[in-house]
Amino acid sequence: MKAIIYTKFGAPEVLEIKEVEKPRPKAHQVLIKIHATTVTSGDIRMRSFIVPRGMGLMAHMYLGFKKPKRPILGMELAGEIEAVGSEVTKFKIGDQVFASTFDENMGGYSEYKCFSENGIIAIKPRLLSFEEAAAVPGGGLTALHNIRKAKIQRGQKVLIYGASGSTGTYAVQLAKYFGGEVTGVCSTKNLNLVKTLGADRVIDYTKEDLTQQGLQYDVIFDAVSKLPPKIGQKLLKKTGVYLDIHKTSGKLKVEQLNFLKDLIIEGKLKPVIDRTYPFEDIIEAHKYVEKGHKKGNVVVKIC
Repeated sequence: MKAIIYTKFGAPEVLEIKEVEKPRPKAHQVLIKIHATTVTSGDIRMRSFIVPRGMGLMAHMYLGFKKPKRPILGMELAGEIEAVGSEVTKFKIGDQVFASTFDENMGGYSEYKCFSENGIIAIKPRLLSFEEAAAVPGGGLTALHNIRKAKIQRGQKVLIYGASGSTGTYAVQLAKYFGGEVTGVCSTKNLNLVKTLGADRVIDYTKEDLTQQGLQYDVIFDAVSKLPPKIGQKLLKKTGVYLDIHKTSGKLKVEQLNFLKDLIIEGKLKPVIDRTYPFEDIIEAHKYVEKGHKKGNVVVKIC
């Protein structure tokens, strides 16, 4: 099978398409024929080894020291189950699924992947294409974890900073679902997008001073980790909750993915796709995402 491999950290050009051995599922695994994956900011950080300050040692332990420990990137995927292990009970051949690979050693950048039936994997919503479904687990699960952590009460004022990115677009929709009065912060070209996702108010950070709006918020979620803390604290009520995407963590659960699936089926959540690239254009996809201006998600079509 074909897979996109990187054997050293660096620029997008370290990514290469190579032939590797097709995996075989173990007893409790399924073999997924991958139709689509994505390029996320996480893929960019792992490939280039650009990590938040103070996390160098931890990152090396996870990613590798002299070379990548996990040579196939790809943090989310959608595809079809081609084979099942002898003791699999939750899925069958032919099931269309979507999944987060974070606890499965990545591997979305390949034609096939073996996946634990007990992993973060669920049946794909029928109304989504493979490309759309692949864009749900990463940003969707991250947004859900943070928005749930905030315990939003109906009518509370919620600020989503970086509202047009992958996590931000889901965060806007989820904050609205949980009853928040949502203000989304993004650049000029993305104002209409954030409005269509349900934001009650949008602020163009390139033209407006957040501290001059005369508002304070019950919840602030910095979905890109770029809001200066001093500004964030000025905008937060004394009893408010402040969340930074790079400073919150939690174990992913399949229940969370199924929750997102249910919202999608109910028409209350949708993925935003910026661009779709063919498998062989993975370097161009990484270059685009690395610029830091994508809206929603960038998808890679595998087959």
